[in-house]
Amino acid sequence: MGLFTLAEARAELARLRPALDEILVVRADMVELSAALIPGGEPSPLGGLPERKAAEARLNELMTEVQQTGAELKGIAPLLIDFPGELDGVPVLLCWLEGEAELAWYHRTGLGFAGRRPLP
Repeated sequence: MGLFTLAEARAELARLRPALDEILVVRADMVELSAALIPGGEPSPLGGLPERKAAEARLNELMTEVQQTGAELKGIAPLLIDFPGELDGVPVLLCWLEGEAELAWYHRTGLGFAGRRPLP
């Protein structure tokens, strides 16, 4: 996979929004179902072990969908996605974090999340 321009990364993020929204729902369902499966856990109206396994399979499908675009899925709790790109000839990762309205941050490839800066 190649590098994303800022415009391409923003367009891909917009295209991925339905899958990202579903990841958030499935992630919450998995937490609830997992808690219900712990001995003494409160039963969930979502179901039991079969539903937990189905949610896990769906989450894996959604994560694969994101990664097949060339984006890097860095975390799911919180949901964190990096798009490889360049700014002024410097390799960077265009960085989106769950809850952010748009793709507005980046960090140099070796710095990670702690090195995030607003896009110029």
